[in-house]
Amino acid sequence: MAYRTTPDPNQQGMPPGIAHIIGNEAAERFSFYGMRGILVIFMSQYLHLLGAYAGEAMPRTEAIENFHIFVAAVYFTPFLGGLLADAFFGKYRVIIWLSVVYCMGHATLAFMGFLGSAGWMLFLGLLLITVGSGGIKPCVSAHVGDQFGKSNSHLITKIFNYFYFSINLGAFISMLLTPWLLKWWGPHLAFGVPGVLMALATVVFWIGRNRYVHVPAGGKKFLRETFSAAGLKASGKLVILFAFVAVFWSLFDQTGSSWIFQAQDMDRNMLGREWLPSQIQSINSIFVLAFIPLFTFLIYPAVSKVWKLTALRKIGIGLSMMAVSFALTAYLQERIEAGERPNISWQVLAYALLTVAEVMVSIVGLEFAYTQAPKTMKSMIMSLYLFAVFAGNAFTAVVNRIIQVPEIEFTQGQHPGFDGKTGTDDDLAVDEESDTLSSPALESLQLAFTTLEALTVDNDDKFPTQEAAESSIGTMIDPWGNPLQYSLLNSSTARISSDGPDGNAKTQWDLGLIITYSGGQENEDPDSWLAKRKHELGLTPTDAPDGKEAALLSADYYAGGGTKLEGSTYFWFFTWLMLGTTVLFIPYAYFYKGKTILQD
Repeated sequence: MAYRTTPDPNQQGMPPGIAHIIGNEAAERFSFYGMRGILVIFMSQYLHLLGAYAGEAMPRTEAIENFHIFVAAVYFTPFLGGLLADAFFGKYRVIIWLSVVYCMGHATLAFMGFLGSAGWMLFLGLLLITVGSGGIKPCVSAHVGDQFGKSNSHLITKIFNYFYFSINLGAFISMLLTPWLLKWWGPHLAFGVPGVLMALATVVFWIGRNRYVHVPAGGKKFLRETFSAAGLKASGKLVILFAFVAVFWSLFDQTGSSWIFQAQDMDRNMLGREWLPSQIQSINSIFVLAFIPLFTFLIYPAVSKVWKLTALRKIGIGLSMMAVSFALTAYLQERIEAGERPNISWQVLAYALLTVAEVMVSIVGLEFAYTQAPKTMKSMIMSLYLFAVFAGNAFTAVVNRIIQVPEIEFTQGQHPGFDGKTGTDDDLAVDEESDTLSSPALESLQLAFTTLEALTVDNDDKFPTQEAAESSIGTMIDPWGNPLQYSLLNSSTARISSDGPDGNAKTQWDLGLIITYSGGQENEDPDSWLAKRKHELGLTPTDAPDGKEAALLSADYYAGGGTKLEGSTYFWFFTWLMLGTTVLFIPYAYFYKGKTILQD
C-alpha cells in the first residue's frame, strides 16, 4: 500500500495518526521509566542475590556510575537511529524494527538469573534496550512533527506538550508500580511488566501505519543538505545550545540515581503513607502533568505581556532553576550528615523546582531543535538534541568513576600491604568465613568501636555528632601515628577510619569500619522478596568487632573503597557547575540568530 508522504494541505485540526503515536509513547515510556526507575536499587541491593549464592553487593557510587553509563548509551544510539531513518529507511520502518529489539531487551532482564550469572544478562538486556530505545527516540519525536504542514503548524507547540504529557503519564504510573513489584514480587516480574507494555506500544504504533504521513528517507538529498553550508551552519549553532543542555541533563538524570539514595536516608512518610525510595521519582511526573498546562496557558502568556518569552529565554530561566533545585538537595544532604532524617517533603520541593526547569528546558528545547532543523535533517537534529543527554550522563558517569577509591584486592586472603613486602608490619589478611580483616590498625579500630558504643548509649541511642566524638575517638592514634577519623554519614550509619600506612585520606590504603545502628534502620518486611531471598541464601547480620552479636551497633570492616567526593560535597559540586553553565548561556542566547523550518 502506498502511504501519504506529505501532510494534507487542507488539514486544519490534529492529523489522524496522532492518537496512535501518543498511545505508543505513553506505553513505551512506561516500559523505559519503569525499568530505569528501579535500576540503581536493583544493582545495589538485588543483583548480587540472584545467583546460587550471594556475592558482594555493588557500592552506591558504582551503581550510580553504571546507571549513568546506561542512560548515556541510550542517548548515544539516537544518532544511529536518526541516520538510518533520514538517509536510508524512513522513520516508520526504523521505529518498528528497533521496537522489536527493545522488547527482546526487556525479556532478557525479566529472566536474569535463570541462565547462569545474572550479570551478563543484565549487560545484554541493557545493551538491547540501548539499541532499541535509543534508536527510536529521534524518529518518534520527528515523526510527530512530520504529521503537520503549514495549514496546522500552529498546533505543533500544543502537540509537543501533549507528547510530553503522554511521556510523563506513562512514567508516573510505572514509577509507582515497578518499585512496588520489585519489593514484593522480585526483579523478574518488576522487569517483566515493562516488557509487556513495550510489546503493547509496538502493536499500537503498527495499527496506525495507514494513518501516518510517511516522509521518505532523504538519501543523497539528506547527505547534500547535511553537509551544505546551511546544514552545517544550522547544526553548528544548535550543537552549542546542546552543550548547555547537556549540563542540565547531567543533573536532571540524577533523580534516578543519587536522589534515590538520598531518599533512602530521609523520613519518607508523606500524605499518610510510607513511600519507597524509587517511587519518589513519580513526583516529577505529577508535577509535569500539572505544570505543562499551567505554563502553556497561564504563565507564559502572562509573562510575555511584560517581557517576551522567547524559546532561548525560557531555556535560560530553566537552567537557573535547576541550580536552585540542586542547591536544595545539597542543603538536605548536610542535614542528613548531621544525623537528621528530614522529611521527604523537602525533596518533593526540590522536585518541583527541577520540574519547572524541565518544562522550560526539555520541552522547549525539543520543539526548538525541530523547528530550527532543515527539512531532511529533522531526525538527525533530534538525535543531536538527544546526544546532549548522552553527554550529560557520560559526564556524570565519569565523575563517579573518578571519585571512586579502589578497594584492596586480596590473593588467597592475603595482601603484602603498602610496602609490597610480606612479613612487615603493614601486612593485611582477611578471614573469608567471618569477613574479618586482620591489620595493624585492628586493635585501635576495635577500641574506637567500643568507645562509639558507649557514646551512642550516652546520647540516647543516637550516634554522636562529629564534634562530640572528636574529643575521644579523634584523640586515638593508629599504628602509623595518625589520628583516627570519625564521620557521621546519616542517622543510622557512621564510619571510623585510619588513613593507613601511606598517611593520606581517601586512598586504597584506608582501613576502617562502617558502623550501622540497628535502631536507626527500617525493619525489612519479612514478607518482601528481598527478605525471603536473603533467608534462602542463609544470610545473617554482621557481628561486632569483638565477635559478639551487637545489640545496638554492627560493623563491617573495609580496606580501601569509598568515594573522594561524598555527601553534600557531591551535590554542591553539581550545583556550582550548573550555576556556571547558566552564566555562560546568557551571551549565547543573546547573539543566537535562526529561523523556523517546517515540512511543506
